[in-house]
Amino acid sequence: MRTEKFGLKVDDKLIEFVEAKALPGIDISSDDFWKGLSDLVNKLGPKNLELLQKRKDIKQKIDSWHIEQRGKKFDSNIYKSFLKSIDYLVDEGPDFEIETSNVDNEIAHIAGPQLVVPITNARFALNAANARFGSLYDCVYGTDVLGSTSQSKNYDPARGAEVIAYSKNFLDETFPIIGFSHADATNYIVLNGELLIDGKKLQKPEQFVGYREKANAPEGILLKNNNLHVELYFNKETPIGKADKAGIADVILESALSAIMDCEDSVAAVDAEDKILAYSNWLGLMKRDLTCNLSKNGKTLRRRLLPDRQYISPKGSQFQLKGRALMLVRNVGHLMTNPAILDKQGNEIGEGFMDAMFTVAIAMHDLDRKSGNSITGSVYIVKPKMHGPEEVAFTDEIFTEVEKALGLPQYTVKIGIMDEERRTTVNLKECIRAAKNRVAFINTGFLDRTGDEIHTSMEAGPFLRKDEIKKQPWIAAYEDQNVDVGLACGLQGKAQIGKGMWAVPDNMSDMMEQKVAHPESGANCAWVPSPTAATLHAMHYHKVDVFERQNEIQKGGKRASVDTILQFPISQGQNWSNDEITREIENNAQGILGYVVRWIDQGIGCSKVPDINNVGLMEDRATCRISAQHIANWLHHGVVTPEEVMQILQRMAGVVDSQNANDPKYNPMSPNFTSIAFQAACDLVFKGAIQPSGYTEPVLHARRLELKG
Repeated sequence: MRTEKFGLKVDDKLIEFVEAKALPGIDISSDDFWKGLSDLVNKLGPKNLELLQKRKDIKQKIDSWHIEQRGKKFDSNIYKSFLKSIDYLVDEGPDFEIETSNVDNEIAHIAGPQLVVPITNARFALNAANARFGSLYDCVYGTDVLGSTSQSKNYDPARGAEVIAYSKNFLDETFPIIGFSHADATNYIVLNGELLIDGKKLQKPEQFVGYREKANAPEGILLKNNNLHVELYFNKETPIGKADKAGIADVILESALSAIMDCEDSVAAVDAEDKILAYSNWLGLMKRDLTCNLSKNGKTLRRRLLPDRQYISPKGSQFQLKGRALMLVRNVGHLMTNPAILDKQGNEIGEGFMDAMFTVAIAMHDLDRKSGNSITGSVYIVKPKMHGPEEVAFTDEIFTEVEKALGLPQYTVKIGIMDEERRTTVNLKECIRAAKNRVAFINTGFLDRTGDEIHTSMEAGPFLRKDEIKKQPWIAAYEDQNVDVGLACGLQGKAQIGKGMWAVPDNMSDMMEQKVAHPESGANCAWVPSPTAATLHAMHYHKVDVFERQNEIQKGGKRASVDTILQFPISQGQNWSNDEITREIENNAQGILGYVVRWIDQGIGCSKVPDINNVGLMEDRATCRISAQHIANWLHHGVVTPEEVMQILQRMAGVVDSQNANDPKYNPMSPNFTSIAFQAACDLVFKGAIQPSGYTEPVLHARRLELKG
C-alpha cells in the first residue's frame, strides 16, 4: 500500500518508519521531511536522467571510435583529443586547495585502518563500530600471523609464549626503552607523572600519555605513537597474564579509526523492506541504541555500542578516548531507482535521493552529542560510482538541497569521492574541485575501476587475463595519481586518501607482509575486511608515519601521467592456450555464481565466498562486476563462444553447489539450471556488454525482486 506525500507515492511501511522512528527526537516535522524529499526529486530528478544519458552517449561515441580505429596504429594524442572532443576528458583548471572545514581528527589527523561493512547486518555494523580498539594477543593467537593457525580449542601455553614474544617485539620497535627490552620487563609503574619500566624510561617519554588504575596499581598503561594509542593491560589472573613477567594480559591497539556503514555494494537492498532495514540500523547507530543477540558457548549475549574509554593523564587529570570508530555511511550512486517511492508520473525515484535525505536526517540524532560520532558536527557520506566532475558537482548540489530541507548549515555534509570510474580518474583534480567545500575522502578501488576500464574500452580489443591486468602500467599510475592529486589539492590535514580492500580475510600473514604498502603509498587509510584485520593492519601505521611519507611524496614531484592511465590493458597479439582460456573463464564464472546465488536467494550482499580453489574471498558487487565484464569482453571478441561459456557456467554451478552443501538455506542451481540465481549469473555474462557502465545492479535488483515476488 502507498500513501501520497507531496506528490510522492510512498510505501506505507516506509512512512511508518520515518514518522514513528526516524523523525522523533530531531527538529524536523513530517511535512518538512516529505516536502523536502519531493522538492529534491522534482528539482534534480530530470538532471539525474540527463547525466545518465550523457554516460550512454559518451559510451556510444567511444565504441564507434574504437571500431573506426581498428587496424590503425594507436596514437595517444589522437585518442586524448577525441576524449576531449566528447567531453570525456576536461581541461584542468588552476591549482587550488580544498576548503573543507569541521573535519574530525579520525579523518584529518590520524592515519589508520578503515572497515567497510553492510549496514543491513546489525552484528557486523556493531562489530565495526566497536573495532576502535582491538586485542593484539587475540588477533595474533587466532590467525596465521605466526605461520599457522592455532588448532587447539583450549589455551596453548606454547603458542601463548609466541604471541607474547611477537607482541613484545612490536613494543620494542614502537615504544623502545632506554637500554632495555619490554621482553625483560617485570614492573611498570607511574611515578611523579613518569612511566618507569624496571626503573628505566622510554626513549621518547612523551609516548606515555595516560593510565588506568586499580587498587593503587596500574591496570592499563596508555602509550601513543603516530597519533595512535596502544594500551598495555595488566591482569595476572589470566593464563597469558600469568605467563608474562610483568603480568601483561593483553596489548590493546587503537585499530579501526573509521568505519563505512555501507548502503551500496555490500548490501542487497531492492525494495522498501530492505531500505527500512538499512535505515533502521543506521538510526540505531546514530541514537546509540542498536543491539543484537548472538549465541556463544550456549549463552545468549547482547551486543551494543561500547562506551568511551576512561584514563588518567600523567599529570593526574581525567580524560577519555572515543570507544568507537568514526562512522561514515555510503549512499548508492546515481544510477539505480527503488520501488519504495514513486514520483508524480508513477516512476520509481532515484535511490540516491532517498539515501541522501534519509541518511542525513537520521545522522541528525547524533550531531548535538558530546563525544558523538562526529564531535565537529559533520555527517560523512561516501558517494560511489560518479563519472567525472559534472556528477560530483551534482552530488554537491543534492546535499545542498538536503541541508536546506533539513535546516542544516551548508557543508554540514562531507563527501567521499570513490575514484573507481575511469572518467573520474582522468579528471580527478576537477572532480575534487567540484566539491572542494565537502571533500573529506578520496579512495581507489581496483575492482570497480577495472570493471569500468573493460566496459569503457569494450571495443578496443580482448582484455588481458585478470592477473595480467594488475601488472600493467596503468594500474600503478592510477594508484599513484590518486595520492599525488589528493596531496596537490590540499587533502593533507583535512581529508582521507584511501586504498582498497584486503580480500582474503583468513590470510593475515600475507596481509602483514603486503598491506604495509598502503601507508607507504601515502594513504592515510586503507580498507580491511574485519576487526581482526584492522588491529593487525594498525601495526603498519605505527611502522610508517604516513604524514611524513606524504611530505616526502610531495617533494618528489608528480609520479604518474594521464597518458599512462589511458593505456588499454588489452592483449597485443598474445595467443592463449585453450587451457588458459578455460581456467580464466572457470575462475570468473565460479566467482560470479558463488556471489550471485547468495545475493539472489538469501539477500546477502557481501560475504566470504570460496573461490575455485576453496580460498575464502570477500566478494561484493565490485568483484562480480569485473568478472562479468571480463567474460563479456572475451565473448564480444570471440576469444570464447557462448556455448563454451554456458558449459563452464553449468559446470561451475555444480562446484558452487558442493561448496554450499552444508548450508541449510542454500538452493542448488544444478542439475536443472533453471533457478533465478543461475539466470541472473547468465544475464550478467551474456548481457554484460550492454549493462549501464557494466554495473551488476540492474540485473541483480531485477532478479532479486523476481524471487521476492
